[in-house]
Amino acid sequence: MGLGEDGPDGLSPASLRAIAEAEVLAGSARHLALVPDWPGKRYAWPVPFADGLPGLLALRPRRVVLLASGDPFWFGAGAVLARSLDRVEWRALPAISTFGIAAARLGWPLESTTCLGLHAQPLTRIRPHLGAGARVIVLVRDAVAVADLAGLMADHGFGETQMTVLEALGGPRERIRRTQAETFDLTDIAHPVAVGLDVAGAGAALSWSAGRADAVFAQDGQITKRPIRAITLSSLAPGPFETLWDIGAGSGSVGIEWLLAHPTTEAVAVEIREDRAARIRDNARALGVDRLEVVTGAAPQALARLAEPQAVFIGGGISPDLLETVWDRIRAGCRLVCNVVTLEGEALLAQWSDRVGGTLMRIDIATAEPLGMKRGWTASRPVVQWVVTR
Repeated sequence: MGLGEDGPDGLSPASLRAIAEAEVLAGSARHLALVPDWPGKRYAWPVPFADGLPGLLALRPRRVVLLASGDPFWFGAGAVLARSLDRVEWRALPAISTFGIAAARLGWPLESTTCLGLHAQPLTRIRPHLGAGARVIVLVRDAVAVADLAGLMADHGFGETQMTVLEALGGPRERIRRTQAETFDLTDIAHPVAVGLDVAGAGAALSWSAGRADAVFAQDGQITKRPIRAITLSSLAPGPFETLWDIGAGSGSVGIEWLLAHPTTEAVAVEIREDRAARIRDNARALGVDRLEVVTGAAPQALARLAEPQAVFIGGGISPDLLETVWDRIRAGCRLVCNVVTLEGEALLAQWSDRVGGTLMRIDIATAEPLGMKRGWTASRPVVQWVVTR
């Protein structure tokens, strides 16, 4: 049940009735303190949140009311609990969300404001949303996280960002203060806390189209270059709730861009070298998609326990054995995209194209380079791409 910071005052009749009929009142110490006159059994929720689930389930079949802030299904506890309980065992009684109250204090339209809950998530998840003119409301864990957020903004060139720190919204302890990210010096910030970011500064925004600049990825030269990557992502065609296998991931650029395409996508990067696997993880965290799963090992052996994909990209280490294994593993409708630069790889793709169909495309790219006092075209190695749907 969603609860405001002023306690049960103003709750709906249904919420008040649920509290009156409860056999157990559950919640964090802060939430339980908002209902001081409750006479029955209390269950104080521990930290971290997941540690409280066994104790909650042990309370069956008693009637339990769990107190949470605002709307439990907007970056709250609701989805976690719903996965752990049968549908007939629970109902939600949400109150106005922290995002709603924050937007009302800031005067920002929620439909054009990015809302993120980063209580227990890396602050770098904000990175894809940063760009001059953007407005972001972020729920964070504590005062340290607010200061870290200010530092992150400054580090990315957005130190001019106006930060509005909103504490204990909707209750008697509510306090709102404003500062700039680069001069952040606020102290004694009270929990729960939200931060409104009116993003400003000369920092570089990440493009929302496929084919981000090569420079945003740390790499040792093993990377699908920007123009080829843009074509590759177009061929892979990421969709909501789809999973990608990125085999021979190198810097992880293709898997990362797949994840940047939609917040519900998933990806697994398979890389044989441990140093590159570590770099992939760093790239994913820095670009706000730490949900990228990185598997260190050689394909096809490393594919044995991976979840079923809806798309597969082979960008390195292609072999007859690998193609056979992948083709046997994927189901009807799965998209397979392979890029090669060697004659042997080209011959292999031609054989498979004859065998199962699909389309072959040769991509030739040349860039203007200095040639004496003038310029001339310098050709890159051509890339042959095979695209097929199982």
